[in-house]
Parts: sequence; structure tokens; C-alpha cells
Amino acid sequence: MSFFPVFLSVVYVVRNQQPQLETILKDASAALSSLASDYELIVVDNASNDESVSILKRLTAQNGLPNLQIYALTKEVDADTASWVGLESALGDFVAVIDPLTDDISFLPQMLDKAVSGADVVFARNLQKPAQNVTYRAAFSVFNRLYKYFSGVHLANEAPQYRLLSKRVVNFILQHAQPATTYRHLPATGGFARANLEYSTPPFSAKQKKLGESVDRGMRLLVSTTKAPMRLVTALSLFGAVANLVYSIYVVAIGLFKPHVAPGWVSLSLQQSGMFFLISLVLLVLGEYILQMASLSNEGPLYHVAQEFTSARMTHREKLNIEEVMAPPTNGTLGEEQRVHG
Repeated sequence: MSFFPVFLSVVYVVRNQQPQLETILKDASAALSSLASDYELIVVDNASNDESVSILKRLTAQNGLPNLQIYALTKEVDADTASWVGLESALGDFVAVIDPLTDDISFLPQMLDKAVSGADVVFARNLQKPAQNVTYRAAFSVFNRLYKYFSGVHLANEAPQYRLLSKRVVNFILQHAQPATTYRHLPATGGFARANLEYSTPPFSAKQKKLGESVDRGMRLLVSTTKAPMRLVTALSLFGAVANLVYSIYVVAIGLFKPHVAPGWVSLSLQQSGMFFLISLVLLVLGEYILQMASLSNEGPLYHVAQEFTSARMTHREKLNIEEVMAPPTNGTLGEEQRVHG
């Protein structure tokens, strides 16, 4: 395995994984210690209701795992928001986001090799997917096709969850009003040098994702990361307004030039077309207003960290060459403590 002289941060998001949690983190710590000269393992507990937090707290003790950062959330949030909790707290030159149940950390050396060679973003896609029901697969396919049509990016193939980002990319995402949402697609659309890799490893867990939560997450991505859906609404509103205006002209022409017209037809048709014309104009204005407000809005933080733990032993601090010396007294004053960095 290659060894890289970099500071590497790895983000894990866990929830209710008490039985295998300690094994997962020990394996990850062993893999990272032999991969990078300095590393930190950031674990975001997504509001587990089992004993996961107690296990994580124990692992940060003096005899626990080194370089471990724990963030325990007060309420469950979506996977992207939970991942961003770890990303914005990472200090490494490169930050990897790994789902411990589906992604293989042993593939990280290949990703890191691409990153140190110049890629700001490295995506890794596992060709072996967890088993999902037919409804979920159909909805998943429809969403990715729609997102590809609107944004030009197939999220599942071109921007999967397993990713390695340089600190420059993380800082770029931080400049956006809603980084927890834009983090999902921005590394693939922000113009950074990127690499897409593939590997094949059986997923650690066969747990199926919930369709309802995935639909909600997909709709939020479609609406918040691209203007295309709302632009479609405003385009339809404009089409409706023009169509009703043309129909009104047609009704007037029929009333003027056709001798036999049913009584009341002209006035009723003009009333209906005029009403729908006004409604279409109102929807058009509202749609444009919503687009403008959405681009300026910032709803504040989407999460709150309830507890935070840090390993009692941080190996990258042990490597600092710091010596404390006492400066000689001058003018009758006591010497001041100074720190000399090697």
C-alpha cells in the first residue's frame, strides 16, 4: 500500500450501528494510520437512539482510538447534511466522505493517488449496489435522468457519495449560502479538476433505503440546486398567458364575423380566458419572485451538535517539536516563558 505525506481527514456518518460500530472504526483507524502521515477520523452520529454515542465516547478515551473526532447530532438529518457536519470541521489537506456500510475504505489509496497527482475532486463508484426493491430502483432511475436533463450531471454515476475533496473545494463550497445542499453536486459542476474511478466490492450492509426519505431528498436537490424546474413552471405560465390571449382574440373574431353564435358564448368565453390569462400572469410573476428569493435566502444552520468528543491522544500533535524555555530576567523582572518551535 502507498504511503502519502499528507494530512487526511475521513468523514463517517453513522446511525444505530452499535453492534459493528467499534469494529468499523478500528478497521478504519488501522487503514488510515498506514496510509497517511497525519490523519483524523471524523464520525458524525446522526441522532442514534441506541448505545452508539456511549461507544463513541469510550473510543475517545486515553486507551481508545487516536485522532478521533465525534459529533453527535440532536436530531436526525439527511445524509448530505450529516456529511457536511464533518466536512466543515475537517482540517486535512484532503477530505474523504465514506459511507461505512456501502463504501470500501481500502479503495482510498487509489483515490488519494489521483488527488496528490492534481485532481481536486475524486469520485469512486461501487459497481455492486445494495439490493433495493423495484419501486426504489425505478424512482432512482427517474430522478437521475431528470437531474441529468436539468443540470447535465448524472449524480449516481458522475458524482457518487464516495468522494475525496481537496481543502480548496471545501472552502469553495463554504462560500455558498446552503453548503449542506450544494455539497452534493457542486464538486462535479464547479469546474474543478476531477477524476471518476470505479471499483467492485460487496456492500457491508444489505439494508434497504426508504423510498419516502429518498424522494424527499431528491425533490430538495432538484428544487434547490437548479433553477430548471421553476423555470419550467414560469415557462408554462407564460405559455398559458399567451394561449389565453390568443383564445380571447379568437372569441372576439367569432363574435364579430360569425352571424350565428349561441347566446352568452362570447361573454362566457371571454370571462374564462381573461381569468386564466390573469392567473397565468400571477403565476409567472410569483415564479420569478420565488427564483429571486431562493437565490438570496439563507435559512441558517440545518443541524445542531449536541455532544462533541476528541481523542485524548492526537498523533499529529505528538510530532510537533516544541520546547518550553524560560527567558533570562531583564531589568529586575522575572523571566517570561517562551516556546521554541523546531
